[in-house]
Amino acid sequence: MGILAYIAVGSNLANPLNQVTTAFNEIGNMPKSKLIKKSSCYSSSPLGYKDQPDFVNAVVSIETELSPHELLLELQMIESSHKRERSFPNAPRTLDLDILLYGDLRIDEPKLTIPHPRMHERTFVIFPLQEINENISVPPFGDIAKIAKGLDPENTKRITL
Repeated sequence: MGILAYIAVGSNLANPLNQVTTAFNEIGNMPKSKLIKKSSCYSSSPLGYKDQPDFVNAVVSIETELSPHELLLELQMIESSHKRERSFPNAPRTLDLDILLYGDLRIDEPKLTIPHPRMHERTFVIFPLQEINENISVPPFGDIAKIAKGLDPENTKRITL
C-alpha cells in the first residue's frame, strides 16, 4: 500500500490547458504510482511577476510507493519533458509540478519542503484540493474549508470544458 500524495499542476505557456491535462496522464504513468483523483482545471492570475499570461491550475492525488525525493525527481523529469525553464522566480512556465502533501510527512530541506510552504495562501491550490478532498486538513493550518473561506476567490475561476 502506497502513500497518498497531492500534487499541484500548473502552466501558462504553450497551450496551458493541454500541458495540464497531458501532465495528468504522465503523473498517472509514473513508476510505483497510481493516479487516484484529479480536480477540475482553474484559471488564475499570476503571482509575483505579473507581466505574463494567466495560469491553468489543478491538483491531483496519487497513491505512490516512491519516496518523497524519488517523487520530486519523477515530477522534475515530467517538467523537463515539457521543456520547463527556471529563468527567475515566478517566471512563466510550460509546466510546474509541486508536491503539496505526502501523507502526514513533514520535510524542510533546501530542495524539498512538505507540506508546500505557501499552499494555504493560494486559491489556485486550495480550491482544486478542496474539490478532490473536502475533508482534508492542511498542516499546520487545519481544515481546508476554513482555509478556503479565508481566501479571495476573485482571481481563480473553474474552467468548464
